[in-house]
Amino acid sequence: MQRAYRLGLTGGIGSGKSTVAQILASAGAAIMDADAIARSITAPHGAAIAPIAEAFGPQAIGADGALDRAYMRQLVFQDATARQRLEAITHPLIAQLTEQQALQAQQRGARLLVFDVPLLVESGRWRQQLDAVLVVDCEPETQIQRVMARNGLERTAVEKILAAQARRQQRMAAADYVIYNDGIDLAALRTEVLSISAWLPL
Repeated sequence: MQRAYRLGLTGGIGSGKSTVAQILASAGAAIMDADAIARSITAPHGAAIAPIAEAFGPQAIGADGALDRAYMRQLVFQDATARQRLEAITHPLIAQLTEQQALQAQQRGARLLVFDVPLLVESGRWRQQLDAVLVVDCEPETQIQRVMARNGLERTAVEKILAAQARRQQRMAAADYVIYNDGIDLAALRTEVLSISAWLPL
């Protein structure tokens, strides 16, 4: 079986990374969505629920049996070690399921595996597993406006999220390809993505 090309896809919140992933998928790439996997393991009966309850207490789990995200968000802001303890539980599970999906996609004949990882640069462990990294970039103010409109969050809440993510310069330094998704429409973005994908095995 021929080894598939492994492309990391990342970008700050509101950069348009998910839209780029959809365009690549429509061109034939197999997408491994780390956020979707994270949501699945913290959903009711998810693989991370029992260890999270053991580590943080039953109050970390909502009445529906899923991770209580509001509680955990508050805890992370109050306790600097809480994020690290949560990630020590979730990251190995996400990595395991991501690799399972990648292997299945390759067995189905996928030639391009796209690993859609919001915190790819921050994690520090992804780069050595990839052939290249594609960064979706835009101005910070554009990110703020998009997230405020999409999620209904206050500006200060979005700014806190941005502050917790890698700086723009850090992402750019990790990039093999960059798409500047600012001031362009969807058709222009699609053209830009497909111009890069022409260099990739699809």
